[in-house]
Amino acid sequence: MKATYKELIIAMGRTGILGFGGGPSVIPLIRYEAVTRFKWINDEEFGEILAIANALPGPIATKMAAYLGYRDKGTLGAIVSVLAHILPSCIAMVFLLTLVNVLSYSTVVKGMIEAVMPVIAVMLGLMAYEFAAKAVKGLGKWLGCILFVICFILLQTISVHPAIVIVLFLAYGAFHFKLKNRLKSNSNKDKGVSA
Repeated sequence: MKATYKELIIAMGRTGILGFGGGPSVIPLIRYEAVTRFKWINDEEFGEILAIANALPGPIATKMAAYLGYRDKGTLGAIVSVLAHILPSCIAMVFLLTLVNVLSYSTVVKGMIEAVMPVIAVMLGLMAYEFAAKAVKGLGKWLGCILFVICFILLQTISVHPAIVIVLFLAYGAFHFKLKNRLKSNSNKDKGVSA
């Protein structure tokens, strides 16, 4: 389904207003708008966009907003989408800077921020679980677990840059599914010959 300018402005404006805590916390909101609410893309394409956006430098939320706008409306769509995403925050920052400085010492505000952090963690965890379930479905339990362990070791133990890990796993995924499709087509040919 193609996005209209109105839908882009509504969706990206909502993610810009409701996103709290930086890029990673906005990803589930963008996913909801693009996949669930407006159905511009499916989960698989969203996963690919997320992987590419993670590999490129800069804020992830604006890269994803730009892609979603560009995908259906070209350069103007990308500009509209990014502006709709960042303008609410920019305007709020200009008008509320003084108020934020005054309230930053308030224990009530500190408590509110601390209360929101677990919600963000749960949203990110849920999204990670959904992607993991799709990976296990496509790869199988054993291979999915093995690749998770390899990824964990590369990122946490060896401290390889996340972009390098993403590129490695994208390359492996392309090889894996190409090999899987080739084996499937050979299997179908063998069944056709034996029948």
